[in-house]
Amino acid sequence: MANTPTIAVIDYHKGNLSSVARGLARAGAEALVTDDPATIRTADGIVLPGVGSFFDAIAFMHETGQDQAVIDAVAHGEGTPFLGICLGLQLLFERGDEGVPEGAAACLSHDARGTGLAPATVFEAEGRRWVRGLGILGGSCSVLPSGRLKIPHVGWDQVHLTPAGRTCPLLEGFAEGANLYFTHSFALDGDVALDDVAARTFYARDFASVVWHGNIFGCQFHPEKSSAHGLEILRNFVAIVAQRKEGRA
Repeated sequence: MANTPTIAVIDYHKGNLSSVARGLARAGAEALVTDDPATIRTADGIVLPGVGSFFDAIAFMHETGQDQAVIDAVAHGEGTPFLGICLGLQLLFERGDEGVPEGAAACLSHDARGTGLAPATVFEAEGRRWVRGLGILGGSCSVLPSGRLKIPHVGWDQVHLTPAGRTCPLLEGFAEGANLYFTHSFALDGDVALDDVAARTFYARDFASVVWHGNIFGCQFHPEKSSAHGLEILRNFVAIVAQRKEGRA
């Protein structure tokens, strides 16, 4: 159909993305799995899935130009609607420390966030080695603390809405405390802006499980693996993309 939105599912060659594409198709979109920066720039919506490690994923995106395609698309005009899933959520932020090679040369940074550095640049700050993410949103990603609870965090867990989340279009109709499917060892830190946090989850520590900033959305859980609640979130995202497409027609 002519009004069906095309959503680019970014392929950074780290895993099978078919479940994400199938979920978006069930939600009413034309899902196009692609590694082409030009296709990413021109899509009606963008989904960055969650496979691999922070360093490997952002390194591939930088080498291929996918990083700049995303940055250009989400910032241009009203901004292309964007959904990051699991690692795709984490890559939105300024820095992460997952998978940074010990032997990688580290650059000097003007501050602890790597401000001004290109995505995939390794730098040292606060006694740790970090890699710069997309830097679209402010904040860090680090490993969940191991202790009483098993890491990685795998399985169904509750998602609790924040005040911002109650008005978030991605979470329209969402039942407070509903269980969604998680599989991760790393999560956003407490330095993420409170206004960007639409929902939280409590496992090993408190972390943002949904973020929202204008046209930018992210889920730490996997909506494509989260049954009816997850499908509703994907439908909401497709509706957001379709509404923007209609407004630009």
